[in-house]
Amino acid sequence: MTKIGFIGLGIMGEGMVGCLLKDNVAGTSDIPLVVWNRTSSKCNDLKSKFPEKNIEIKSSAKDVVSDCDIVFSMLSTPEASAAVFDDVSGGTLAGVTEGKVIIDCATLAESDMQRMDKAVIAKGGKFLEAPVSGSKGPAHGGQLIFLCAGSKSVFDDAIVQSALDSMGKASHFFGEDVGKATRAKLVVNSLMGTMMAAFGESLALAESLDLDGTKMLEVISQGAIASPMYSLKGPKMLKKDHAPNFPLCHAHKDMKLAVDAAASVGVEYSVTQSAEEVFRKAREDAELNVAEEDFSAVFERIHKESNSDFSKKRKLG
Repeated sequence: MTKIGFIGLGIMGEGMVGCLLKDNVAGTSDIPLVVWNRTSSKCNDLKSKFPEKNIEIKSSAKDVVSDCDIVFSMLSTPEASAAVFDDVSGGTLAGVTEGKVIIDCATLAESDMQRMDKAVIAKGGKFLEAPVSGSKGPAHGGQLIFLCAGSKSVFDDAIVQSALDSMGKASHFFGEDVGKATRAKLVVNSLMGTMMAAFGESLALAESLDLDGTKMLEVISQGAIASPMYSLKGPKMLKKDHAPNFPLCHAHKDMKLAVDAAASVGVEYSVTQSAEEVFRKAREDAELNVAEEDFSAVFERIHKESNSDFSKKRKLG
């Protein structure tokens, strides 16, 4: 019997496993879904939400890997990923034996992915890095974009492909050199963060020039600079609604990794670096306290740093 494991049921993982269950890729009598999360209540909540599905809860990441053929991991930060992967007594690596497949979907540093790849292969397993482009909404809707590198046989595996197809709208393979998928993800996320910072500044300028923000969003949506992100986030930003889909602290983490990557290869990256600094200040601003809010909350830091009459009157509610 094939079993699919999933480690990490946070903002992203919860939606991803939901897709696997709804599409019967996992959680069936033939292919059980085996899960573990650092906060165990998340696992119990999943079973309650899908009472008819074949879901097994384990007490450690090691137990998930030991019991499964294919294991997906989606943890929120490099620190969390390292802690879970390296835990000698109950971590992911501790459960790897000959033939086990580990697919890591987190956004980490390239060196982190390469280290995990070598460690898994050293124990006879196979590794695929598969960071995703997309946030909470796409994760729940099966609309993620998977950026993959590593074992081609894992990427081509029929069960793996059915899982990727369930959780995402596209999967791209960047070759067998682990690290290239992470590079692609950092390019995407650093561009997204820079776009959000510029968008926030433009909205702040519009409001400060006594222009109607909603009308300006309409104008932006009708031209060459139209973006689904602007259409989705803009109305919420004007209302100070920053309920997290992609937390600001995670966005900043990715931007910093991209800035470091650009420096390592000698690429001029000053525009993105400036945006990264704006995100860093927003993340560290204890008064605003928006690190765990959506990355659109960088807009509040922009207004806070502005001296226009409009910005001075604006306070995060």
